[in-house]
Amino acid sequence: MKRFVSLIVTAFLLTMICVPSTFAEEKEQKSEGVELTPNVKSAILIERDTGTVLYEKNSHEQLPPASMTKIMTMLLIMEAIDKGKLTWDEKIRASEYAASMGGSQIFLEPGEEMTTKQMLQGIAIASGNDASVAMAERLAGSEEAFVEMMNKKAKELGLKNTEFKSATGLPGKDDHSTAHDMSIMAKELLKYEDITKFTSVYESYLREDTDKKFWLVNTNRLVKFYPGVDGLKTGFTNEAKYCLTATAEKEGMRVIAVVFGAPTSKERNAQVTKMLDYAFSQYKTHPMYERNASLGKVAVSKGEKKRVEAVTSEPISLLTKKGEGVENVKQSIILDKKVKAPVKKGDKIGVLKIEQDGKTIIESPLVAKESSKQASWWTLYKRAMGMFTKAGE
Repeated sequence: MKRFVSLIVTAFLLTMICVPSTFAEEKEQKSEGVELTPNVKSAILIERDTGTVLYEKNSHEQLPPASMTKIMTMLLIMEAIDKGKLTWDEKIRASEYAASMGGSQIFLEPGEEMTTKQMLQGIAIASGNDASVAMAERLAGSEEAFVEMMNKKAKELGLKNTEFKSATGLPGKDDHSTAHDMSIMAKELLKYEDITKFTSVYESYLREDTDKKFWLVNTNRLVKFYPGVDGLKTGFTNEAKYCLTATAEKEGMRVIAVVFGAPTSKERNAQVTKMLDYAFSQYKTHPMYERNASLGKVAVSKGEKKRVEAVTSEPISLLTKKGEGVENVKQSIILDKKVKAPVKKGDKIGVLKIEQDGKTIIESPLVAKESSKQASWWTLYKRAMGMFTKAGE
């Protein structure tokens, strides 16, 4: 049993790999002394897998996020799909309230139905406020209850400077966040690889086979003009100015760049482009595990399934500056000793730790690959009898 309960892998040495610390005091604050984002209020650049900050400017300043608020909305949608609480083909009905949203929209009519997939297209590509509220009402019953879910998730992620008042980021709602917090939300959203199938699309259509065919054009122009960019979300209000949380992947390395308060959309894109160029020219990642990689099994007391697989909850990589390398990276896989049924898919049942020179540089949850309900008394009885029979033999 012990080999299923606690699996410790030691002395895992990787040569020619240097992993920069992720602690704040050791983060790269500037690009070789050059200011990358002179014309924005705040900014941050992180490597997705490790969360290492490569550059930042006023990254903890609270500012209105405008439609970047929808990153959290999309995160809760993807989370619900992953947990089986929502399906891609489910028909979502637009209420009169959802259809009344102003600003960017896909012009839903009261009572109109679209699938989850179509609604997400409307949110991810066209920043549809009406689609966002329709999905919020489906997941929580009302936008107000959904906002509670958003703020609860923000707390779970350790975001101390974010508070949501809406599912949309429309002006007058007083949503606020920071570049740092927005990068963490984006990092979490990107665990769900299907999201970039929506956020990377430059143009598409809704109601394609009707006389109300609607053309969607991505508000994030970088998905067309910067190779590797495949998301995530723009934002604009008169108060917030031009904002963008962008992500790009090249040669296996994914980075996230966030800017708040650019004076124009052209400046917003230019500042993000500078950050992306810097990241890809200076850094390199070394992938270790993809998301959902199995790293062991955990025994489940009184579970319908005796054991469940422990899998990675996110991609795991090591980060180096190009041309640098050191030795001695140790990996530890620690599985929970006491897990009682019921266990739900996605529940934390262990942790993966990566250390370099005795310092933890990555600590990532391992989660249950599948659910294990509490076993019935009859199942437990048969197990007990089976054990008794074997013992008698």
